[in-house]
Formats: sequence, C-alpha cells, structure tokens
Amino acid sequence: MRTATPARLLAPIAAVTVALCGGGIAHADAPTGKETRPPGPAGGADDKALSASVSRIRVTQVSGPTGGKRGSISSTDVNWTPPPCWYEPVLTPEQLKALAETNSLGYVSPHTSWGGEKLWTDHYRDGKDAYNYKDGSLTPVEGYDNYNIGKDGYFWRGVAPDMADPESYDCERVMFWQNAGEVPAVPNAPTPETLAEYAYDKVEVPDTEIELRPEGKSTVNLPTWVWLDKGTFQEVKVRAELPNTNLWAETTAKPVALHLEPGTEDAETFPAGGDCEINEDGSIGTPYVKGDADRTPPCGITYLRATSGGPYKLSASVTWQITWEGAGGTGGDLPDGTFETTQDMNVQEIQSINR
Repeated sequence: MRTATPARLLAPIAAVTVALCGGGIAHADAPTGKETRPPGPAGGADDKALSASVSRIRVTQVSGPTGGKRGSISSTDVNWTPPPCWYEPVLTPEQLKALAETNSLGYVSPHTSWGGEKLWTDHYRDGKDAYNYKDGSLTPVEGYDNYNIGKDGYFWRGVAPDMADPESYDCERVMFWQNAGEVPAVPNAPTPETLAEYAYDKVEVPDTEIELRPEGKSTVNLPTWVWLDKGTFQEVKVRAELPNTNLWAETTAKPVALHLEPGTEDAETFPAGGDCEINEDGSIGTPYVKGDADRTPPCGITYLRATSGGPYKLSASVTWQITWEGAGGTGGDLPDGTFETTQDMNVQEIQSINR
C-alpha cells in the first residue's frame, strides 16, 4: 500500500482566477478518509451520475438461491482486494451541458469537485486547458468545443468505491472524452477482470445451516454427525456489465468444502482438522441413520467434556471456489471465499442414545 499524495485543484487556470474572485469553487478532497461532497444536483444529471464513489456497473444474479438468509463471502487471501478505482463512461455531451449550465456542481475525478458554472464552461465548452496532477507535476489537458455536442461518445471519469483508500488517487484524470464503443487506453481502464473482481463483493451465498444428529445437544464421548444435503448448496453466479461498453464478466462461486470448529479444545473432529470435503453429488458428509450412533461419522465432532455455564459455539464455514469468465474469451480464478455461521451446542454427561 502506497502513501497518498495530497490532491491538487484540477481546474482551468482562468477558472482559478475567477474562483478566487467568488465566481466558482474547485474543491479537492484531501486523503484524510473524510469525504466532502457538493450538494445534490438541481437538474441535468442525477446523484448517481455525479457521485465518484458509486459505480454504474450493473450486477445481476444469474443462478443460485435468491431467498432465505444470505451473506457476502470473505476472501481467504488476506492480501487480496478488489481494484481501488477504474474509469467509466458517465455523461453524454448533452448531459454534461445540462450539468455545467444548470447545476454546475459535481466531481471531475474521484477526489476533485467543481462548483460554479465557469469552471465547467471554460474547459468543456470554451476549449480552455485543465490540468491533471500526477507524480508531483501538472500536465495540461486540452479543452473541448461546446461539450462535443454532435459527436458519438461519452465523458469518462474515475470511480473509487472507497474514497479513503490511498490507491483511489490513481484515477484522478479530469473527466475526459472517449468515442462510443471504445475503452480508453489509459492506466486503470476497466477490463472484464475488473468487473469480475467488482462482482466478487456482490456474491451472496446461503447461510451454512448444517444438519446435526443429535440436534443442539450432544453427549460426551459420542459422535455428533454433521452433513449438508446436496440440495442445500448450489453454485452462485453473478453477472457484471458496464453500460455503454461491451465489457462484461460472470463470477461463479462453487461450494467445495465445510470446515468445523467445535468451539472448545475438548473435542475431536472428523476428519482430523475439521475439513469435510464435498461429495460428488454436491452433498457434504453423510446423513445419520438409526444404528449409526457407535460409528465414526465421515464429517462430525465428538465432544470430550460437558458444557458448563454456557453452550459451546460450533462454527461451520463453507469454502467457495471462485472463477470468472468474461468478454473476449477472458477468464480465470479469484481467491476462494468463505462464509461462516455459528450455533450453540450443549453437551451432556449422560451417555444415552436416541435411536
């Protein structure tokens, strides 16, 4: 993780002079973790169009359960994070004109907002330069003629879901033009993998509601059988598409293993280590049947000491294997994800078996 460089005011030189005289305001957020936003728009563009932290990527669930309790997975790779920022098409020429001349409040990059009509009209209507700040220097950016009205394309701007992330400053180019059907050839331009990684955080998997026998109360030195029915867990597939581009990706989460933590050191897990692999039919473990009480379960726990003062917290976490495929025949793997739930387990000394 790099250290953030303080943001600079990215405004046309002439507009800065006007701003100092009260004709406009260019606001650059400092990388303090606190975000300051201009007021909502009065017209011409909606809040989503003006927000630099809200992506326009459309996410839909293609397959997998949609009802019941669900939650987001956590990456098993503690060093992996989704991309901190990327660029997206934001406004048509007509939308930019409406913003500039009727509202004139909005972000030109994730951390820099312009307020005041002249800041916008100087650069996007009257052709005056603006400036990108990078690596300690300012680079002039040529202005536009009448918002490029009559041309087919979009103005693109950086998006940073976590504005406090220092790496979100890597997308600080002033909002720029790109012809329709094209993706800009700039660092941090979106790719199918960008969308796949964005969709990773949108995957919701069902609660890990394991079946137990006996249910909720076990007996010292007798095994508790644990299993998941094959119909309980299914692959979850999420599709992400970036409007006004041909970019898309589908991220798939597939359950591959169940891990058990008994909630106490006075217990044995089966298999040793508590990792129950998924069976070929999609189930995990084997359901308990009458007469199995004295057998060792393929997936289960034997508690060696009774509970006292409160139940043990049995933790069950499912590992989900994550893959993706996207536009242009792209695809690959992403870090596995896990989803964990806990439930109370009371353990008694009486060695009686319900058959």
